[in-house]
Amino acid sequence: MTNISVQPKSLVRAAYVAELQEKGQLLVRLNQQTIALFYSNDRVYAIDNRCPHMGFPLHGSVCKDGIVTCPWHYARFDLASGGTFDSWADDVRSFPVQIENGEIWIDVAPQVDPEIHQQQRLLDGLEQGISLVIAKSAIALLDLGVEPTQPFQVGLAFGTRYHKAGWDTGLTMLTCMMNIMPYLEESDRPRALYQGLSAVARDSAEAPPHFRVHPLPTANLDFPTLKAWFRQFIEQRDNEAAERCLMTAVRSGISRTQIASMLFAAATDHRYLDVGHVLDFINKALEALDAIDWQEAEPVLASLVVPLASATRMEESSSWRYPVDLVAILLAAFEQLPAALESGQSQRGQWVQPPELLTVLLGDDAQAIADSLLNALQSGCTEVQLAQIVAYAAALRVARFNTNNDHGDWNSAHHPFTFANAVQQGIRRVPTLELLRGVFDAAMSVYLNRFLNVPPARLPEPKDNVTEKESLLDRLPELLDRQQQVNETGRLVAQYLYSGGNPERLMAMLAKLMLRENRDFHVIQSIEAAFRLYNQLSETLEGVPVLVATARYLAAHAPTMRSQEQTYQMAYRLHRGDRLFEESEDV
Repeated sequence: MTNISVQPKSLVRAAYVAELQEKGQLLVRLNQQTIALFYSNDRVYAIDNRCPHMGFPLHGSVCKDGIVTCPWHYARFDLASGGTFDSWADDVRSFPVQIENGEIWIDVAPQVDPEIHQQQRLLDGLEQGISLVIAKSAIALLDLGVEPTQPFQVGLAFGTRYHKAGWDTGLTMLTCMMNIMPYLEESDRPRALYQGLSAVARDSAEAPPHFRVHPLPTANLDFPTLKAWFRQFIEQRDNEAAERCLMTAVRSGISRTQIASMLFAAATDHRYLDVGHVLDFINKALEALDAIDWQEAEPVLASLVVPLASATRMEESSSWRYPVDLVAILLAAFEQLPAALESGQSQRGQWVQPPELLTVLLGDDAQAIADSLLNALQSGCTEVQLAQIVAYAAALRVARFNTNNDHGDWNSAHHPFTFANAVQQGIRRVPTLELLRGVFDAAMSVYLNRFLNVPPARLPEPKDNVTEKESLLDRLPELLDRQQQVNETGRLVAQYLYSGGNPERLMAMLAKLMLRENRDFHVIQSIEAAFRLYNQLSETLEGVPVLVATARYLAAHAPTMRSQEQTYQMAYRLHRGDRLFEESEDV
């Protein structure tokens, strides 16, 4: 033991050495934190009394050979450094100890950079698939003032390097969570980040790293050539060749818009790939890159090739061929698209949506649907306008979903909506002729689900309003604590909005209620797409059914066991410093 003559301000007297030697362990309360002192092998050690795993007190734990073992889950820690031998537990904070005149003095000053430590712990959590570690890191990083894009980028880089089949649900959920951040209360933002990051960890579990294909050695290839090659290789389901074209495009300095055009063209060369997931994945990947200024362009774009090349093509599905050959109708319509766009060019900006268009889109005549879309373009409707109308029709399918249908049919109604949303967002980015085909595909997927609205669930009307609207919002959490509250939830949401309720408060509440449930890919997709579409409708009464649709879908998938929320709450209380398992009285 060494004596000291100068005491830094961070040194605090803790106890007498003789007392610790006699008892072997002591508990002291310094600077609003509880510290466990251990005497082992003629040395004094000081560590945070809370096990960093779940907060169980370490005082009273077995200490042997300089290692203390928590008696709850048997996490082991080096007493000197606080380092753990079990990565799921995290390192416990240790405190430097100095001895003077038989007294123990503890340096309570921070010994590590908390931001660097939490960034490493986030990576540990992703690598080991430990939700509690991910939650603690997300909470701590945002509390330190780190922008959410920083941990988001860590998750994006990790998920695109370690994946089994390319971009998948986990990365899509993570990106959806980033997109809904502006709608969330501040306290819910780390919760959203945690759910997205833990979804990535789950998808990446035990996956080998992806080794990207190098670009072609020449830089003299033009964009039309690379685009044609890429589509050809996707057509042939040739992953390696398609990826090499894509990497060449990135390295050649081809614009972001042109790269998006390549991807969307390949995704709409066939009909409604993987019930819309592939195009949605592409759109989300591009939105993810936008959030971080395309810093992870190569791994993110490379992750899209396998889903594109391996996707199921709906022209191979009997439902798209029989009893009505939808593919034939679509191919005939596609041949007319250039002429329709040219005819409508002079009238752009003057087009007014005819009242019968929505009725046709929700009707039972596939040829009439294709013709109505072509007529709209010929009359001056823009690609973005047309995509939004089809997305709205898809949302109405969910809003009018009859609960007598099989529960699995909710997804049949859901997929066209999220696909139509992805097409709309893509067209806002690149309004190409190829991607315009996706609007027609979305319309046909809405047509195929017409039976889900037989009979249609009644939509609340503007006259269904109340005076005490805020009490409606207060009832929403209670409704979603019970099963089979779909229609009541939809009615409540509509009444709130029709009564002049605040849409921002409602969306924040819906997102909060989504986040308390165990993560569900489709529910997260639905919330994100509905919020987007509602805002694009300028929060008019026309948008009310969109939020009704997503509220009904959420209610149909709640309540769950909510184990993820329990994990998050544990992480939050540990971060806050709660003494979860200690005696309440002073030590």
